[in-house]
Amino acid sequence: MFDATILPLVHTLKSLSHILKKGEEYADAKKIEHSVLLNARLFPDMFPLTRQIQIATDMSKGAAARLAGVEIPAYEDDETTFEQLQARIAKTIAFIESIEPAQLTNAQTRDITITVRKIELKFTGQDYLLKWVMPNVYFHVTTAYNILRHNGVELGKPDFLRINS
Repeated sequence: MFDATILPLVHTLKSLSHILKKGEEYADAKKIEHSVLLNARLFPDMFPLTRQIQIATDMSKGAAARLAGVEIPAYEDDETTFEQLQARIAKTIAFIESIEPAQLTNAQTRDITITVRKIELKFTGQDYLLKWVMPNVYFHVTTAYNILRHNGVELGKPDFLRINS
């Protein structure tokens, strides 16, 4: 479970950090107010870039904590700058990397219950990871990528995959 949880989450959050950095560099080069990109959406009823990053980090730290049986760190969701979002990603990575393999022993059979929009969802640890966490993390990171790409940031698949990093 460690290899299926911790390693992919860290890798994906590092990709998110890289994507976000390219967005900031693009805004600076084009003299675009940072808030324009940070508040950009793909569609009016979708969350903006800032919230996509908050959800991806929340989902990641929540998964690591629940599967390890430790308390989930609480974040304020008050980031308004690229720097603050990068700090959020970095502290999430640091928390996830603090989880030891032994903490995930038998995590695949651990009962996990979460409440989403007043609906209680029950999973085994493995189903929680594979059917809830990873699809959600990838969705929100991909959406962040797409928001930036849609706004002109030169991104490609290698930026998302970050295979050699």
